[in-house]
Amino acid sequence: MSNFALRVQGVGKEYQIAKVRQHETFVEQISSFVTGPIRRASKLLRGQQTGAAELDDTFWALRDISFDVKVGEVVGIIGKNGAGKSTLLKLLSRITYPSEGRIELFGRMGSLLEVGTGFHQELTGRENVYMNGTILGMTKRDIDLKFDEIVDFAGVHRFIDTPIKHYSSGMQLRLAFAVAANLEPEILIVDEVLAVGDAAFQRKCIGKMNEVANEGRTVLFVSHNLPVVRQLCQRGILLDEGRIVIDSSVETALNTYINSGITGQNGQMLWNDGIADEGVDELSVYAIRLRDDTGEISGTLDYAKPYTVEIEYELHQDIFNFAMGFSLHSDTGELYFYSFDADSFGYEQHRSAGKYITSCEIPGWFLAPGEYNLSVTANIVRVKWLCQLEHVLSFKLHETERFDPLQEVQRPGILSPKLAWHSETYSKVR
Repeated sequence: MSNFALRVQGVGKEYQIAKVRQHETFVEQISSFVTGPIRRASKLLRGQQTGAAELDDTFWALRDISFDVKVGEVVGIIGKNGAGKSTLLKLLSRITYPSEGRIELFGRMGSLLEVGTGFHQELTGRENVYMNGTILGMTKRDIDLKFDEIVDFAGVHRFIDTPIKHYSSGMQLRLAFAVAANLEPEILIVDEVLAVGDAAFQRKCIGKMNEVANEGRTVLFVSHNLPVVRQLCQRGILLDEGRIVIDSSVETALNTYINSGITGQNGQMLWNDGIADEGVDELSVYAIRLRDDTGEISGTLDYAKPYTVEIEYELHQDIFNFAMGFSLHSDTGELYFYSFDADSFGYEQHRSAGKYITSCEIPGWFLAPGEYNLSVTANIVRVKWLCQLEHVLSFKLHETERFDPLQEVQRPGILSPKLAWHSETYSKVR
C-alpha cells in the first residue's frame, strides 16, 4: 500500500481572459451581431482560430506545482489573496482539472471549499447529508450509523427536514463541515470557511480536525488565521503568484510568509491602481497609513501617545451594511483584535458610492511596546467579504516612559493600559 495520500507533479492551471469589445453606437452592436457568424466562418475557412482560441491574453493561476503528502500529514497551505490556494484545492478536489501536470490521490476524499459546496438548495438537510455521503462513496448503512453524530455536531436538529435554501450561511457551514468531517474520508480538504462560523463553532471545528489528524487521516488546510495553522499543522506550503515559495515546517513557512508579506514600511502602504479581493467590483483600496499624535505618517510610534490608523478607499456603487476596518496582529501572526468603522456609524446604514478616508484612533498606553502589523478588511455585513489584505503594514511601538521608573524592564503582557484607580480609607465595622 502507498505511503502517500496524494502526489502533485508539475501542475499548472491556465485561464483565458476574455476581452469584450465595447461598441459606441446601437448601429455598431446590430452590425456586429449580424456579421459576427460570417466573420467567424471566414476565419475557419482560412484556417484561423476563433472564439476563446483566438485570445492572446492568458493567466496562469498556478505553475510548476509539485509536492507529495504522506498519509497522516496535516499540511497548511498559506499565502496572500490571489496566491492560488483555492485554485489548488479545487484541482485536488477535482472540481476543475489542471492545464498541465498530474495529480494522484490515494484514498477517499472529502472537501469543504465553500459554504454549502455540494448541497442542493431545494433538498432538505437530511437529503443533502445522504447525497453528500453517497458522493463520498459511503453506503446508506454507513451514513445511517453516522447520521445522528452529524446532526448533533451541526446543531440543526430542528431544521434537518427543512430545505437547505432556508438555512442561514452559518447553518449551512455547520452542516457541511459536519458531513465532511464525520463521514471519515481518508483525505480531508478544508478551505478558509471557518471564518463564517461563530467562535464556539470554530473551536469545535478545530477540535474535530485535531481528532481527524490524530486518527491518522490526512488534512490539507487553507486559512488566514495563522495561529490556527500553527496549532493544527506540522508542515506548511507557502504560495505566491501561483508558485510554491517554500515547503517546510509550519514555523518556517509562517515566518517566511509574515516577513515577506509585510510590504508596507515607514508608516504607509499604497496601491496606486486600487486593490480588493479577486472578483470584487464594489471596492478599491488605495492606502493604509499610520499617523502619530502630531498627524505625521510614521512606522515607529510612541506607545504612550495616541496614534491613528487611516484607510483610503473608493466604493464603486451604493452599498447597504458596508463595514471597513482592520485587524491588528503580533509580529508572529497572532490576532489581537478587529475594529470596523461600522462600530461608530452603525451596521445597518447606507454608504453611497464615492471616495473615502476613514480613520480610527488607538489610545496611548494601550498596546505594549513591540512590533505589530495591520491587515485591511472590508465586508458587506452577513453577505460577503470584499477585502482581506493580510499583513500589509508593519510598525513598531517604542517605550519612552514607564509606569514605574524604578522598574528595570517593561511590564509583561500584550496590553499595557494605564487605568484609573481610586483609593480611600475606611473604618472596619466589627
